[in-house]
Amino acid sequence: MGGERRRRSSLVDECIEAASRSRESVERWRLQRRTLERLPSHLADSLFRRLLRRRLLYPSLLEVFRHSVEEVDLKGKGNVDAEWMAYLGAFRNLRILNIADCRSVNSSALWPVTGLNSLKELDMSRCLKITDAGIKHLLSIPTLEKLFVSETGLTADGVMLLSSLRNLRVLDLGGIPVNDKALSKLQVLTRLEHLDLWGSDVSNEGADVLKLFPTLSFLNIAWTNVTKLPNLPSITCLNMSNCTIHSFFSREGRTDYHLSKLLIAGANFTDADEAFTNVVTSYMAFLDMSGSSIGNFHFLVNMKRLEHLDLGSTRITDSLIEHVSNVGEGLRYLNLSSTKITNEAICILTGHLVNIETLSLSHTAIDDASLPYIGMMASLRKINLSHTKIKGFLSLEGDSLNETWSLSELQNLSLLENLNLEETLVRDEALYPLAFFKELKCLYLKSAFLSDISLRALSSPLPKLRVLGFRGAVLTNSGLLLYRPPPLLRLLDLRGCWLLTADFVSSFSAHHSQIELRHEHVSNYSADLNAASSSSSFSQMTLASRLRVKGKKLLQAPKVTFIDERIKYTREELLELQLSPSSFTLINGDVLPEMLRKKHHGSSSPSNYQAYD
Repeated sequence: MGGERRRRSSLVDECIEAASRSRESVERWRLQRRTLERLPSHLADSLFRRLLRRRLLYPSLLEVFRHSVEEVDLKGKGNVDAEWMAYLGAFRNLRILNIADCRSVNSSALWPVTGLNSLKELDMSRCLKITDAGIKHLLSIPTLEKLFVSETGLTADGVMLLSSLRNLRVLDLGGIPVNDKALSKLQVLTRLEHLDLWGSDVSNEGADVLKLFPTLSFLNIAWTNVTKLPNLPSITCLNMSNCTIHSFFSREGRTDYHLSKLLIAGANFTDADEAFTNVVTSYMAFLDMSGSSIGNFHFLVNMKRLEHLDLGSTRITDSLIEHVSNVGEGLRYLNLSSTKITNEAICILTGHLVNIETLSLSHTAIDDASLPYIGMMASLRKINLSHTKIKGFLSLEGDSLNETWSLSELQNLSLLENLNLEETLVRDEALYPLAFFKELKCLYLKSAFLSDISLRALSSPLPKLRVLGFRGAVLTNSGLLLYRPPPLLRLLDLRGCWLLTADFVSSFSAHHSQIELRHEHVSNYSADLNAASSSSSFSQMTLASRLRVKGKKLLQAPKVTFIDERIKYTREELLELQLSPSSFTLINGDVLPEMLRKKHHGSSSPSNYQAYD
């Protein structure tokens, strides 16, 4: 039975693949409208998504899906305009429509959606041309349960119109000038469970109306003037990032609040102990207090269910880290980046973080001596060591002449998938232990100390590598040609590798079309601004996190500096080096530094690792 089901599923996938292979294949079946009318919705949705992804979908083709498709996600599609919306208005079974970031959609383009009587979810976030006039078109859709209109052109008057949508359970009004009067008008929406009001003009007085939402479980009032909230016993997730907080909730009619998720990034506290007085911290699973003014962390002791803890840019130090170690064995995510911790803090945490999966130590003063302790955290999957003092070598018993590769201390982390070593002091010869990280999928390197030797050493030993950042390195054309990408590699970031010439970059890209190559000589390398702006998943921040730096001076760890060896040359010499014949000539093999040719004794000696051909 199971085998038959799998064969049918495989056959269906092949049919959808054939139908969406090219523009010619689309033209062959587009006239068979009756066939698509009878196509089950989940298959129609799949075909629709595949055509959209391959850029084979255009307005007139939408018509063939009008009876079958139930979910449409056009987020970020710059070509979506009034013509697209006109065809979508005929999708009578449409339940979910996402046109977020479709900058060409304006208020008048929303008129066709007035007849979508099955629509339950509509996302128009960041459609700047949608104003109060556009909201009037939505009032004839009583079935709407989820509405996202953050960062649109709505005003407080437009928000008040939403009071007629009585079935709303989720409402996102982030970045809109909602005032106390507008919020008061929404008190009739008694089914609300999720409310976003970040960046609004709501005050403490206006927030008092929130107690009239009996089922409200999620509330985001980040970047507002609200300093305390009324009694909201149903709240389980609260975001007060970048607020000045006197108290989370009113103490009148004393109620204990069982928050499972709390975000207070960049918040200022008049009295942190007072703020946490009636919050039952033992239920907390997610806590983001990055960049906040809190200097006392003893309230962490009772958070035995905590899984996610962000202390980035806080006042945490080695002397206070014990409060983190007492959190419990459930902690899976810990961010200590941009704090004043040292190797001592990592030593204290060892043995307590038995289930930790993600650890960020970026912009801290840790060095190679911390790696043996990190290597004992066997559950780690992601580690961010960027902008630290990591060199890649450890002196044995204080003898600078007797060194071992420090990254080998991490080789027992059998689950490690993501490693960030950007802007460290790691050199070519220190990277050879990476060959033993067989589960590694993402590796981020950025240093002027790296060259052809490093890239070649990373050619074949990492079978699961999908993302490789090799930025700012002294990489030559010959080094790039000698590089043999792992079979699963899909992204290679070579930005800042200044010796590479355009023709060699183009040649490599042509020979490895399955790999997205990012370099200054690749014209479309910055097409995806969100991805290009950050090479590591650790750098991705929520909107609240990005906003918190505005007008605030966060704690900074000592900066790690290095010497760019290019300063030894004049501009003319650099150009001469870039265009020299040796840069275009394939070499027979890499010349290892002298220290790597020496034979050392002991299991941790660098000589026990083999160089790669």
